[in-house]
Amino acid sequence: MRLDKFLCDALGTTRKESTQILKSGEVTVDGEVQKVGSFKVTEQSDVEWQGREIRISGPRYIMLNKPQGFVCSHEDGFNQTAFVLLDEVNMSDLHFAGRLDVDTTGLVLITDDGQWSHRITSPKHKCDKIYRVWLADPIEPNYEEKFATGIELRNERELTLPAQMEVIDEQQVLLTIHEGKYHQVKRMFAALGNKVVGLHRERVGNIILDDTLEPGEYRYLTEEEVASIWK
Repeated sequence: MRLDKFLCDALGTTRKESTQILKSGEVTVDGEVQKVGSFKVTEQSDVEWQGREIRISGPRYIMLNKPQGFVCSHEDGFNQTAFVLLDEVNMSDLHFAGRLDVDTTGLVLITDDGQWSHRITSPKHKCDKIYRVWLADPIEPNYEEKFATGIELRNERELTLPAQMEVIDEQQVLLTIHEGKYHQVKRMFAALGNKVVGLHRERVGNIILDDTLEPGEYRYLTEEEVASIWK
């Protein structure tokens, strides 16, 4: 593919705008500045603009370690969107494959592939989500049984799907749920008379939060991680 056509597809620019970008000397191919629009690039070419990797438009799959204070939406009147943590082009094409509350931290998946994200968020696919939960009060002996049979939430007609709880200490657990109701983990513990004081998502399906990512950092998923959602 011609480099100027590649820039049009990757950046959403016109051919004229791509030509101006190339003239600026801010585009490199495999580490070398390239100003010629007819230059040929392949799928293996490493193309950067202003030091940032760019790709041809297509499915993107991103893992973000979300810190507190950011919301999983494009706009919010009170808090910053987690999208400000990404240094990507064509941001409007991206969406969150399962949201986290503003005060919840950890693994967030971001994509522009609607079918892939539906596989994660649809309750019928029962995609596991694993959370580390810190509680205000000690764990009661009946919690594990309650989660396993389902919990009745306020304003919900049906019990939650069975969930699995692993006790870490008297006020900390790992909880595996298979759906994603609004504030679900907090509401489940509230129904048992306890309060969640800290919540961190560690895993979605077989995708585990990369422990090398600091809060606010992200990376693209590997092919194996992307494919694991379909299994």
